[in-house]
Amino acid sequence: MRLLLVEDDRMIGESLRGALRQAGFAVDWVRDGRAADSTMSSERFDLALLDLGLPGRDGIEVLQALRARGDRTPVIVVTARDTLASRVRGLDEGADDYIVKPFELDELLARIRAVLRRHAGRAEPALTVENVTLDPATREVRRDGVPLALSAREYAVLEALMLRPGAILSRAQLEDRLYGWGEELESNAISVYVHQLRRKLGDGFIHTVRGVGYYVGPPKSPA
Repeated sequence: MRLLLVEDDRMIGESLRGALRQAGFAVDWVRDGRAADSTMSSERFDLALLDLGLPGRDGIEVLQALRARGDRTPVIVVTARDTLASRVRGLDEGADDYIVKPFELDELLARIRAVLRRHAGRAEPALTVENVTLDPATREVRRDGVPLALSAREYAVLEALMLRPGAILSRAQLEDRLYGWGEELESNAISVYVHQLRRKLGDGFIHTVRGVGYYVGPPKSPA
């Protein structure tokens, strides 16, 4: 999952980026409203965490511009503005959720998971494809009810595939979900993670479409 963090406070931004990466997210961070608007106009994110009191351009203006472009990227407002009027305006302008600083990280993570579920049209917390179940809340993966030990990167690849069963994700799309700006990327990283997952899940769970990408779910008939 790739998140955009929009936060002008360096101490808060560094702490939050580190905690979110520790939780398994790929996180990119910008520190002003103009950079947020430009970045979200040109790049795709699974969710944005948006402060309101930003230099350059206010967070509400960034949110308005995003929705005016027809961009449905989920947005959680993360701000010190705690008045009822501020919360109502943020939600009315298109935010999917609103959390007031200071907050507990566990609550923010729960809100991120809930917003992503709603955006995907799912009510249940766990993902199930065939005999494999993945629980984003606990980051637990089971095959035939037996827990599996996965690395953070293996988990991220599997989650990306299980969120869209049947959809073919290219290597570039998977890399985009796993790595934020400035993170080192090896050329064969995705192939390695898929190979490791197949050893743990069985060869028939992750399918390869040669030259295109990978998917999970029932095998596709040859064209």
